[in-house]
Amino acid sequence: MSNKKQPNRQSFNDLWGRPGFLIRRLHQIHVGMFLEECTEFNVTPAQFAVLTVLYYQGTLDQISIASQIGFDRNTVADVIRRLEHRGLLDRPANISDKRPKLARITDEGREFVDAVQPAMIKAQRRLVSPLSAEEYETLMKLMDKLLLENNEASRAPLRTKSKRSSRYEAAKTTTD
Repeated sequence: MSNKKQPNRQSFNDLWGRPGFLIRRLHQIHVGMFLEECTEFNVTPAQFAVLTVLYYQGTLDQISIASQIGFDRNTVADVIRRLEHRGLLDRPANISDKRPKLARITDEGREFVDAVQPAMIKAQRRLVSPLSAEEYETLMKLMDKLLLENNEASRAPLRTKSKRSSRYEAAKTTTD
């Protein structure tokens, strides 16, 4: 049993006292804000996540993409198929190994990411606008901690750490 101090709650019977419920509700709110801000682009958060990974990392197989955004590979395959249909990415042949299917962002896809980026940022800013700068940093640190410590419990664990999670790990090492 862990020696970590647990939250001081008798139970999680109250819906509004459940972290999972609140996180899910915030996710719903964020998706609504994202879709509202990005309406003209007809893109979902999942599609934009795939495009963002490919924008910065080039050609990847769909399992690597899935592991970087925390989605299962079937969902990523569906997202890739939709983005390919729109001409935002293509599927180059994998010369070294025929099994993994590759995806690569196209020039049109890069232009699309550049065009969507300001709207996506606006949605992110709207979500955290009620917070002060200090509250924002605290929120991000706490979310990093929860994500890092609970990653393996996910049905689709992240296989790469975020820059923020790396900072959390460094801070944790110096305080332990």
